[in-house]
Amino acid sequence: MRYQLLAAVTCAAAAAALVAQGPASAHRGSPEPEVVSSDFAAPFNLEVTRDRVLVADGFIGAVFSIDRHGGVSPLVPDVIGAAGVATARGGKLLAYTSSVGDETGFTSTELHIVGKHGFHAVGDTLAHENAENPDQHIHYGLTDPTECQTQTLESIGFPVDYYGALDSHPYSVAAFHGKWVVADAGANALLLVDNKGNVRTLAVLPAQPAPITQEAADMFGLDQCVVGAEYAFESVPTDVEVGKDGFLYVTTLPGGPEDPSLGARGSVYKVDPWTGKSRRIATGFSGATNLALDGDGHIFVTELFAGRVSIVKHGHPAPFVDLPGAVSVESARHGGLWAGTVDLSGAGPGTVVRIAAGKHWHHR
Repeated sequence: MRYQLLAAVTCAAAAAALVAQGPASAHRGSPEPEVVSSDFAAPFNLEVTRDRVLVADGFIGAVFSIDRHGGVSPLVPDVIGAAGVATARGGKLLAYTSSVGDETGFTSTELHIVGKHGFHAVGDTLAHENAENPDQHIHYGLTDPTECQTQTLESIGFPVDYYGALDSHPYSVAAFHGKWVVADAGANALLLVDNKGNVRTLAVLPAQPAPITQEAADMFGLDQCVVGAEYAFESVPTDVEVGKDGFLYVTTLPGGPEDPSLGARGSVYKVDPWTGKSRRIATGFSGATNLALDGDGHIFVTELFAGRVSIVKHGHPAPFVDLPGAVSVESARHGGLWAGTVDLSGAGPGTVVRIAAGKHWHHR
């Protein structure tokens, strides 16, 4: 089952209640985040350049710029459903995503590429989805479900046995060899968009199988006939970064549900951009909404529902710094991290914070 990420974050307060969290506390040797700005609502993605930090705010609906003194100014106003942002050619090109929808779903999803002298190209990711449907051959749900399994899952409105449906939600973007890689959370795929707006499929993320546990059955009131059955969940890509090795690194949420009600099932995949083959290199994240790579090969992942940024260690998350509402993270140019948060209670603002580098990074 697909869940649109903008809606998922809006409902995150309820989902977060499913995770036992005490008050925020620093892990031994962890840095202390410094709030740079509280002028945001939902800073879904960040881009760190030489002299500023760009912020795609999905609730305000704009791309903002933070200068080196912490001043915030709108860079691209009126971007409905802004989520991804990236730059290329030393900042001469800017790319950002937009998603417009109604109660039926998204009706327009695009990657915008802008530059000097009025240059503006648009990659129509929804048109590509409607024409190609990259994951149409990926099977999700149960294989050969029994009548009892079908009835009990349908009773809670859960899809039983299906293939990739039509859906597009361009959530993140990264510059890649003169083009752009888009993590499409609706298509369950990575898309490649050139500077003329042409879109093609680069890779399709595999299904994420997991057994239906007794705990899950009890939680949702399911019949015993589904306990132990392996359900192939969708892989919902939330961020893509280009590694120094030329490979792509992708965070995913587990489709249906994306919250932690069925356990911490977020993952990190390593994708070969030349063959499209992918390999899961880490899992066990509670809401993997973003990742960052540093120059030493560390992989940092935001865990929205655990309220922290973690570091990948032996294929699993190792808590790095507590950060309630952590939704985005990006490496700083000279070490350290930048991160964005949302207020899961809905009572306060979102923030952009700076996390300084230190010797503790190399001893975790």
